[in-house]
Amino acid sequence: MDIRPFDIKKVSVDDRFWSSKTELVRKEVIPYQWEILNDRVPDANPSFCMHNFRAAGLLNKRMKTEGSAYEPPKYTYRGFAVFPDKREDAKDDEFYGFLFQDSDFSKWIEAVGYSLATHPDKVLEDIADKAIDIVCAAQLPNGYLDTYYIINGMDKSFTDLRDHHELYCMGHLIEGAIAYYEATGKDKLLNAAKGFADYVYGLFGKEEGKIKGYPGHEIAEMALFRLFDVTHENRYKELAEYFIDQRGQAPLYFEQEHPEMKGKPDYYHQAHIPVREQREAVGHAVRAVYLYSGMADMARLTGDKELLNACKALWSSIVNEKMYITGGIGGTHIGESFSFPFDLPNDTAYAETCASIGLVFFAERMLRIEPSREYSDIMELALYNGILSGMALDGKSFFYVNPLEVLPEACKKDERKEHVKPIRQKWFGCACCPPNIARLVSSISKYAYSESDDTLFVHLYMGSHLVKDVGGKEVRVDVATDYPDKGNIKIDVTGAAGTDFKLALRIPGWAEGKYAIKTDGLETYEFINGYIYLNGFTGDTHHISLELEMKPRVVFADRKVTEDANRIAVMRGPVVYCAEEKDNGKNLKGIIVKRPFEISESTISEFGTDTVALDLEAYRLMPSGSEFMESSLYMNFEDVAEEEKILRLIPYSLWANRGEGEMSVYFNYSV
Repeated sequence: MDIRPFDIKKVSVDDRFWSSKTELVRKEVIPYQWEILNDRVPDANPSFCMHNFRAAGLLNKRMKTEGSAYEPPKYTYRGFAVFPDKREDAKDDEFYGFLFQDSDFSKWIEAVGYSLATHPDKVLEDIADKAIDIVCAAQLPNGYLDTYYIINGMDKSFTDLRDHHELYCMGHLIEGAIAYYEATGKDKLLNAAKGFADYVYGLFGKEEGKIKGYPGHEIAEMALFRLFDVTHENRYKELAEYFIDQRGQAPLYFEQEHPEMKGKPDYYHQAHIPVREQREAVGHAVRAVYLYSGMADMARLTGDKELLNACKALWSSIVNEKMYITGGIGGTHIGESFSFPFDLPNDTAYAETCASIGLVFFAERMLRIEPSREYSDIMELALYNGILSGMALDGKSFFYVNPLEVLPEACKKDERKEHVKPIRQKWFGCACCPPNIARLVSSISKYAYSESDDTLFVHLYMGSHLVKDVGGKEVRVDVATDYPDKGNIKIDVTGAAGTDFKLALRIPGWAEGKYAIKTDGLETYEFINGYIYLNGFTGDTHHISLELEMKPRVVFADRKVTEDANRIAVMRGPVVYCAEEKDNGKNLKGIIVKRPFEISESTISEFGTDTVALDLEAYRLMPSGSEFMESSLYMNFEDVAEEEKILRLIPYSLWANRGEGEMSVYFNYSV
C-alpha cells in the first residue's frame, strides 16, 4: 500500500486548539524569527544567520568582479562558534555564530512555505523572496552553499564531517526549499538546494577518489529522500542510501578523521556499528531520530526488511525504555544523549524540543510503512506535551530543554542543572529548536492525515476540512471537535458514493474500551492496529460520530524507572499535567496526594483561552510542636503534622507562562 502525507494545501484547519497555534506561528513567530535572523531583537542572543549569507554573497561578488586578481580567503579555524564582543563590532565580510548557523534560515523558510501553503500572504512571500535572493547570491558556481567555508576558505571543506555540519546545513536547505517550492511554485531556492546536493553527489561514494564518509549530524538522509520524492531524480536517493549504508562500516570514517577516537565505540554519532545491526537507541538524541527517520524512508522505498526490523527495534528501544511520559527523549545533558534504559531523571532531563520533533518525524515515516497507533499515539503524545512546551504562548520565548521537575534555585546554583531553565529564553546562540517548532506547527495537518489511493488515515483529531481524490472523484471530509479538551469528534463524508473510499480512524491506546462510534449505516468496518476502517459509503453524506472518554487518569512509571518509584503522574486524554508553584506554593516535592485518588475538573481562563485544570486532594507534611522542631533539619515523624490542601494541575505544555517558579510532573502519594 502506497501511503503518503496528505497535501496540506488541500486541508483547512479550523480548530480552536491548533488554529490558535498555526495563527500564532503565522502572525507572531515567523515575523519575530525573521527579526532574530537579522539581529534586530534587543536582549536576544545574536543569530548572524543572514549576516553570514550577505557576507558570503559579498565575497562572491568580489570574486566575479575582480576575476583572476581576486584571492579567495584561506581557511583559518576560528572555533566551533565565534561571536563578536558587540553586535556592532561585526565585520561585513566575516562569519559569526555556530558552524551550522545557515540552518536557521532553512528552518525559517520551511515554516514560511508551510504557512503560505495554507494562508497566502503577499507581504510575507515578498520578504521570503528577498531572503532567498540573499541566500542564493552566496552560492558558489559549483553549487556549494555553506557560508562558514565560503567566508573562511574552501580548502578545508568536507575535511571534518564529524563536527562541521556542512551536510546538516544541506539537509535543512533541501527541506526548506521543497516546502517553499510546493507552496509557491517558485524553484529558485529548490534549484540552489539541488545544486548543493549535486555537488555533494559528485564528492561522495564508493568509487576511487571519492569521500567514504557520512554526516556527523544526520538529517541529509531524510532530506535527500524527500528531494527524490519531489524530483524523481535517482541520484538523490542513491546518495541518501550511501550515507545510511556507509555509517558504522569499517574502517570507521570518523576514526580516520579523528585518530584519537580509534578503538572507542562511537555511540554519540550512531556510528558504532552498521545501522542494520543497531537495536538500542544511543547517542545524541536529535541526531539519532533524524537518522532513524532516514532509515525508515529507505526501508519504505526499497522494501529492505532488515532495515525495517532495525527501525522497529530502535522505535521500541525509545518508547519502551528511554522516553519520558511527555514524549521527551534524551535523558542526559552529557552529549544531549539517550541514557541507559530506564534512566529518566526528571530534574536533569535534557528532553530537547528538537528531539521530540525528530521523534514525530520518525513516527510519521513509520506510519507510511504500517498504519498503527503504536506510532501515532506517540506522535500525539510528543506534540501535545514535549513539543508545545518548548514555545511560550506569545511565540516569543522558547525552551531548549524540557524538564519534568524544576527548582529555580537549583538551576542557578547547581552546575549539574545549568542546562535547565526555569523560564523560556528569547533566543539561543544554538537556535535549532525555535524554528523547528515553527516548521512543525505550520505543517501540522501533514501529521494529522495521510492517504493511499482509496483510504484517508486520520492520525490526529482537529477541526478541519479537506478534499481527497478517489478514482477521479472528489470526496469531502469535514471534522468538528474540541479535542483535546473534549473527546467528541464529528465527521461528515460527502461525495463518496460510487467510490472505493475508506476512512481509517485512530482509536488512541488510552481510550481503548472507552469509546463509542456511530457510523450512520455504513455497511462494514474493521479494527486493525488501533484503527477503525470504515467503508461502504453509499449516500450523498454520511455522518460519523466518535466519542472518546476524556477522563483524568493516574499513571505510574515502570518500576525500573527508579526516579519515579512510588510516585504518580496525571493525564487526561493525550495531555500530561503538572503542578506549578503559582497555584500550589513552594516545596512541591513535599505534597502528597491522597488515596483513593479523587480528581475533579474545572475550566480556567488564565492562559488566554478556556483550559481544563485538574484538582486532587492532597496534604503537605509540616513541622509541629516546639520552635526547636520547626527549625530542625531532621525531626521525628511524630513531630510532623499534615496540612490539608488541594493540588492544582495544569497542562504541562503551559508551564512557565506565568513567571518563574517550581514545577513538577510526578508526585508522592499516600500508601
